[in-house]
Amino acid sequence: MYLKTLELHNFRNYADLNVEFGSGINVLLGENAQGKTNLLESIYFLALTRSHRTNSDRDLINWKSKEARVLGVIQKEHTVTPVELDITSKGKTAKVNHIEQGRLSQYVGQLNVILFAPEDLSIVKGSPSVRRKFIDMEFGQMSSKYLYNSAQYRSVLKQRNQYIKQLQFNPKGDQVYLDVLSDQLAAHGAEIIFQRIQFLEKLEKWSREIHEEISQGKEQLTFQYVSPISGEQTTSAETIYTALQELFKKQRTKELQQGKTLVGPHLDDVRFVVNGKNVSTFGSQGQQRTTALSVKLAEIDLMKEETGEYPVLLLDDVLSELDDSRQTHLLTAIQNKVQTFITTTSLSGVAQQLINEPHVFNIDHGVLMQSEEE
Repeated sequence: MYLKTLELHNFRNYADLNVEFGSGINVLLGENAQGKTNLLESIYFLALTRSHRTNSDRDLINWKSKEARVLGVIQKEHTVTPVELDITSKGKTAKVNHIEQGRLSQYVGQLNVILFAPEDLSIVKGSPSVRRKFIDMEFGQMSSKYLYNSAQYRSVLKQRNQYIKQLQFNPKGDQVYLDVLSDQLAAHGAEIIFQRIQFLEKLEKWSREIHEEISQGKEQLTFQYVSPISGEQTTSAETIYTALQELFKKQRTKELQQGKTLVGPHLDDVRFVVNGKNVSTFGSQGQQRTTALSVKLAEIDLMKEETGEYPVLLLDDVLSELDDSRQTHLLTAIQNKVQTFITTTSLSGVAQQLINEPHVFNIDHGVLMQSEEE
């Protein structure tokens, strides 16, 4: 899979852009604040219908305009698919093959991307919410079922929390309705947890091999899914569903006291363990960076395994954050394998030596020009 063409209209600092990319490595060169990251953001948005930098779609629209449009042509092994996203005051609309999609969730998965930026180191050393977001964004691209259950879970969780707060002011309220919401939440939550565990087992397999290679056999990486539900309770979605129902019953008094849902996948975590130690807490900065790099590279192979197509890789100023050894491993791993977009202020050192026949684009104040020297 690769993004053949990209067209932008009033997206961030791009008034109008129409560009064709190479299927290999595309280097976006320019000084800071010229629009390199904005271009990567538009590709990410085209894939996932949301930005990785802001929760407000209005931020994506050029300040001189009220609407924005992002279009692309996706080349897969046997198909060529035009896609389009429009942002207006009424919201977002998505089109595949020029046909508007009823829901955005029906659109996601046309273009699969993996973003790796300096802040992605927080996957390892950041808060549990960062890791949950990482899981939901990546697995959602691979499974429409996961995406559906995640959306339904968020909706029911919001309703349940609101109703719990109502019961705080009216303790004699309808407890049966709370049971109904609990049952719905347990059903969607069970599917989410079961799929997370399955995906993480596969991701761990790929990550472990990469991490061992980068560390020259000195370190072993493993994952642990952190949840009140564990062991035999996780053998199926049905056993998880039963365990969640029991937890909701046990936590009801506390939930009514605190006014919110206290258990479920929205509070679970993933622990990265290197040589038996939690690398998030006890690992060196080098170990944390190697872990983050291993996980990101493993995603490439996992997406290929799950979808049959390699994803597009977006590297936003990440080379400057990696030492020569990790740069070498990264660039060697992706060479001639996946379409890659690299943003950088200069292409030099290890990168210049290792990247074969890159397509180089210079960006200056939202204007993109392909370099004649590639």
